[in-house]
Amino acid sequence: MTTVLYPPEGLGAPKDRTGHAAGSVTGLPVGTDVFSADNHISLADDIFFDRFPESMKDRAPRVIYEDDAWTLAFGGRGFLPPAFTSVLQQYDPLPGSNTGDLDARLAELAADATTRELAFPNAMLGLMGFPDLEVRDLAFRIYNEYIGELQASAPGRFYAVGLVNWWDAEGTRRSLAEMRAHGIRTFWMPLKPGVHEDGTPIDCNSDRMRGFWEAVEESGLPISHHIGEGPISSPCAYNGLAVSMVHQAAPFREMFARYTLGGLLDRYPGLRIGWFEGGINWVPAAIQDSDHMRASFRHMMDADVEHDARHYWDHHMWSAFMVDPIGLEQIERIGVHKVMWSSDYPHNESTFGYSERSVAAVVDALGPEQAKLVVNDNVCDFLGLRADERESGVQ
Repeated sequence: MTTVLYPPEGLGAPKDRTGHAAGSVTGLPVGTDVFSADNHISLADDIFFDRFPESMKDRAPRVIYEDDAWTLAFGGRGFLPPAFTSVLQQYDPLPGSNTGDLDARLAELAADATTRELAFPNAMLGLMGFPDLEVRDLAFRIYNEYIGELQASAPGRFYAVGLVNWWDAEGTRRSLAEMRAHGIRTFWMPLKPGVHEDGTPIDCNSDRMRGFWEAVEESGLPISHHIGEGPISSPCAYNGLAVSMVHQAAPFREMFARYTLGGLLDRYPGLRIGWFEGGINWVPAAIQDSDHMRASFRHMMDADVEHDARHYWDHHMWSAFMVDPIGLEQIERIGVHKVMWSSDYPHNESTFGYSERSVAAVVDALGPEQAKLVVNDNVCDFLGLRADERESGVQ
């Protein structure tokens, strides 16, 4: 599969790619929508300065287009690391990469065999560790309002990932309620939640986070975890970005174990969790190792958990991939209903420019009916779309 999808010269920058789906045959059942479970969108409007109250405008992050990148600035200076900006420069020149032209975006996706999408933010990742918690909270709320408005302008085509206040239980409830009011169906929860207001590290499994988890469970919104938060441990003199991305693509094990061994899913059994851009081949090994560690350390555990890791995976989790032939070979171990395809448009590692071949490879590996689950139905179930459609009588 990989030799078919990857040309010898590489794929090139996304800004230099175009879709080639016209006239292609993927092998999916006729009429199947292709729903990318993990795309990204750059913010292209100065919404924080525009929408912050007058008393806080001097503290608002500014959205600027500089050197072919939609980025964030404070005090007239770019806020993001140079390496992050250099990545943005590879795709932000695309007309559809940002919030400024949704029609162009949908056209680029359609030309690349994609009908619908779930879109994570790009540069907003830089605000997840911003130390001014008041600014961070307000920026997240404004982003949710804005991206919800954009979602409403393309019903059924564009779904947005929201941003949650995880460090303050009252703020959690407020941001979740607002997301629901804006029509947002999931939110990005960082794998590295940082520190509380008093500077102590946030322990997601501690009683101090009880208010957060209770609010999430009550909201019914699924949690989305995404790669991209952990830099490599030391500089790399050559091909550092590629080296970093190999490292970035495998960050889920700690949080997975917090759910399966740390008791979160026993205390909050209504949680639903999605893992994005890390592929699916990691899942069987993580389940296996979680069960092995439970057996090996049970005599030292503070509290036992109620189920094995397989149970928690089957009842609470989904994972998304772009190109993962090894993962597809293990589909019986993973579960075909727990797997979601994505193009990751417009990122460097995306399938933009060859998505129809990526989808066809899923059909080749699983057959048309199971491939339909992977490229459409499963992400709809994760987001609760099919349940809502059944309740409303929409087919």
